[in-house]
Amino acid sequence: MRFVIVTGMSGGGKRTALKMLEDIGFYCVDNLPVPLLENFFELIVTPNSEISKLALGLDVRADQNFKEAEDILKKMKDNGYSYELLFMDASDAVLIKRYKESRRIHPLAMTASFGVMSQTDDQDTHQTAAVSLEDGIKEERKILKNVKKKADYIFDTSNLLTRELKEELDKIFVQNEEYHNLMIRIISFGFKYGIPADADMVFDVRFLPNPFYIDELKHLTGNDKAVQDYVMNYPEAGEFLDKLCDMFSFLLPNYVKEGKHQLVIGIGCTGGKHRSVTLANELFRRMKDKRKYGLTITHRDQYEKNF
Repeated sequence: MRFVIVTGMSGGGKRTALKMLEDIGFYCVDNLPVPLLENFFELIVTPNSEISKLALGLDVRADQNFKEAEDILKKMKDNGYSYELLFMDASDAVLIKRYKESRRIHPLAMTASFGVMSQTDDQDTHQTAAVSLEDGIKEERKILKNVKKKADYIFDTSNLLTRELKEELDKIFVQNEEYHNLMIRIISFGFKYGIPADADMVFDVRFLPNPFYIDELKHLTGNDKAVQDYVMNYPEAGEFLDKLCDMFSFLLPNYVKEGKHQLVIGIGCTGGKHRSVTLANELFRRMKDKRKYGLTITHRDQYEKNF
């Protein structure tokens, strides 16, 4: 039996991942109380069981101790039960935005228990007080810190489209491909509109001739063959990509070793419409064979902007 535990930050995409796993044949259970976890698995894993793929959603809840879940999972592994841990994550800013859009309440944002010192008897007592969404997210990260370290697969959905997440899950759970917990996002942009705030690495391709000054290419983009042919006709474009791919062949395994889960690569030109789009597309094509890493591409500024 293939047993997957889906956990992670509230708002990180756990339920979406469970639905996708269900679509590919997993029997999915969400929000099972922690004390029932081991007994449930023992009931499901029987010699005559018709269930060959099981996915279980495990959430942080204010009314249960997640440390108990960690202890049970460790005990199960010690007893020979095999499972895979899928951790869904997103940046704090994205989580806050999602909660505000959905108007849902974070499970740890309603109440929090904290210790105070009694002035009369010097004994620790606990009180309950309302906390902010930001504090709830911060507390949840602390609770899930150890689980994330042990995860087999980590997905940061901050910039991940639903279809892109489905593609990555299919690679792992349908095509059984190797996955190294690094999601790479290539983004083309125009320097005149600002560097992407979340870019880890930025490359300036304004050293190449600009198709903007060619009348028949001006209103096209790097997604059009005519522009691609014009840009890639310059030997410097190919040499730049060769050196870039060689550098990433060295960097990516070391990023994985260091524990990095997301890499945003910015490719910029003046307006983000011709050169950057062409080279971002070509870099994506060349890196696509590195299927053990997740890979997406975005063209931020390829269309005309009027401010």
